[in-house]
Amino acid sequence: MSGAVGEMAFRFIAGGLIVALFSLGGDVFKPHSFGGLFGAAPSVAMATLAFTIGHEGSHHAAIEARSMCGGAIALCVYACAVSWLLRRRRMPLAPTLLLAFPSWLAAAGIFWLCLRLA
Repeated sequence: MSGAVGEMAFRFIAGGLIVALFSLGGDVFKPHSFGGLFGAAPSVAMATLAFTIGHEGSHHAAIEARSMCGGAIALCVYACAVSWLLRRRRMPLAPTLLLAFPSWLAAAGIFWLCLRLA
């Protein structure tokens, strides 16, 4: 049990440090709201990959990185669908988010299927 707690503590500390470093780097850019892009997903992904390389090796980390790329593509498809619905259809936010969610599922499913067939 203590090994699992130590691992969680390491993940928490390493992730927090990497997020803080990315956020500090994001403050260099204008506008400062752009810094939020650097404080979230990329820094967490870097922490996860660093931890995975240390515990599972680079081959396993490469598989995780490939999956992260698929998730990023699916998120981009979802963001484009939300943006299109909000701008073109002038829909309220909550229904738009729910209505666009299948686009994320479809993109992620297509990516997963492509990996299975390859």
